[in-house]
Amino acid sequence: MILCKVLGPVISTEKHPAFAGLKLLVVQPVDEKGAAAGKSFLAVDRAVQAGEGDTVLVMREGNGIRQLFGLPLTAKWPIRSCIVGIVDEAVVG
Repeated sequence: MILCKVLGPVISTEKHPAFAGLKLLVVQPVDEKGAAAGKSFLAVDRAVQAGEGDTVLVMREGNGIRQLFGLPLTAKWPIRSCIVGIVDEAVVG
């Protein structure tokens, strides 16, 4: 999992059926101090209800995503990144 900042929503008129009913957000990887740390990418928000400006945990691992969505290992699935939590505070010690 990686730490990211939500930049905002993605609005589309056409999308893959796998994205039906899911919120799609642009997220920016950040370091422990909140500074940008890589290229932004898209992530789905299935149940967390994250919004612009939130710091979130993002899972970017195919098998974990399949498990979250209850899919078999053989499923062909276009979702690669999923927001799994909102971070209230990060302490580096």
